[in-house]
Amino acid sequence: MLSIEEILKRIDWEKDPWKKIKEEVLKLNEKIENSREMEALFNAFNGGYVEPGPSGLITRGRADVLPTGRNFYSLDPYRIPTPSAFKTGVMLAERLIEKFLKEEGRYPESVGFVWMANDIMWADGEGLAQIMWLLGTKPVWDDSGRLKSFEVVPLEELKRPRIDVAVRVSGIIRDNFPNCIEFLDEVFSTVAKLDEPEELNFVKKHTNKLKNELKISEDIASLRIFCSKPGTYQAGTQLAVYASAWKEEKDLAEVFLFWNGYAYGKRVWGKELHKEFAHLLKEVDLTYNKVVTDEYDLFGCCSYFGTYGGLTVTAKHLKGKEIKTYYGDTRDPERVEVRTLSEEINRVVRSKLLNPKWIEGLKKHGYKGAGDISKRIGRVYGWEATTGEVQDWVFDEIARTYLINEENREFFKKENPWALEEIARRLIEAWHRGLWEPSEDVKEALKKTYLEVESWLESEIEYEGEFQGAGIEILPPEDIKDFVSKLFE
Repeated sequence: MLSIEEILKRIDWEKDPWKKIKEEVLKLNEKIENSREMEALFNAFNGGYVEPGPSGLITRGRADVLPTGRNFYSLDPYRIPTPSAFKTGVMLAERLIEKFLKEEGRYPESVGFVWMANDIMWADGEGLAQIMWLLGTKPVWDDSGRLKSFEVVPLEELKRPRIDVAVRVSGIIRDNFPNCIEFLDEVFSTVAKLDEPEELNFVKKHTNKLKNELKISEDIASLRIFCSKPGTYQAGTQLAVYASAWKEEKDLAEVFLFWNGYAYGKRVWGKELHKEFAHLLKEVDLTYNKVVTDEYDLFGCCSYFGTYGGLTVTAKHLKGKEIKTYYGDTRDPERVEVRTLSEEINRVVRSKLLNPKWIEGLKKHGYKGAGDISKRIGRVYGWEATTGEVQDWVFDEIARTYLINEENREFFKKENPWALEEIARRLIEAWHRGLWEPSEDVKEALKKTYLEVESWLESEIEYEGEFQGAGIEILPPEDIKDFVSKLFE
């Protein structure tokens, strides 16, 4: 089998199409070489002018973002979703429906959808497009490519029911792209009022059910976009998880509802509707989010498990049974996939957390690298606490890789023993909570390592004043003042 270098040597770069490819590659290389990020940063500090330029992902074909080091701006929010993003969104919606149909033998009535800002800023609104197609609608653009309106796809053309969607939108979308929220809210309102049978329009079905059960107006019953209180961020769930301030799924569900029961749209903005949100989540058959680039993943930020996990644990608790958890993949828009959350977790664990090359790369950053590893493992625990989708082998291999492996243990001891203590403590907490049943070799190593790390912290580190070793304590929410005191008042 020829190597890449050997293949490149055999190409005649003076003949088309290779000549054109070579020219484009050289242009890209020139733009990369002309990137002056540090120079631009210090120029800005000195009050100098920094040339503007667009933002985006080079991995999504956005060569216009080069050279970097410019004062980047985002995008025209009135062009979201773009035609190409709508095409991808349609594929995502169809893959999701096909997967659920195959597994359950019926259409999902409602999808709990996490709508994050990277969908708009990186993917031109693929997620917004996916929601629209689940509802059986499509955008209408003017001649300049700006979003003008939308149209409802007739049921005979759609050939399936309209799927309801309960959206937990990010605070960044709420505060930076309100036009997108108002547009989508108008779509929901229109679909809820269509003269169609409820068995073919689940938005209408759930709107009528909510209206009758809570004795509220149709306008309120058809609201579907929720977030935290105006001026605040976070889903709340991750705070409870990290504080160990929960005993059962019900506690996490209450925290999520308390933080996120505020409706947004063209008709309302930040209206407190906790009960309505709870009733909507009771109808959810599956929860969903997606990945758009390898530069970020579901362990990259605690808000990912806080939002998606919080949505999942809440819908599961309110419904009283297990629900599906799906993860879309548009890293390559030409090969769109929808897999289970567990499969996505396994993919990222294998490619990063357990990948020796990835580990060695982080170790080069010493204290910070050790801390970043610890944070990611803490998020693995967070995903298991909120969704139960982390398989036991993942925890076992994390323990073997970071706690049992002598070389890696010595790295943490030298660079950041607090990070290793955090890893061990979270693994023990997961074990004691019944989230994970460790293999026998891991059980013994885990206890031994934790005691050893405590010894490092208490005796080997110079510290003036009183210092107490680490501890593992689980607090019920009622022990934290005002934690959920205002829930459902």
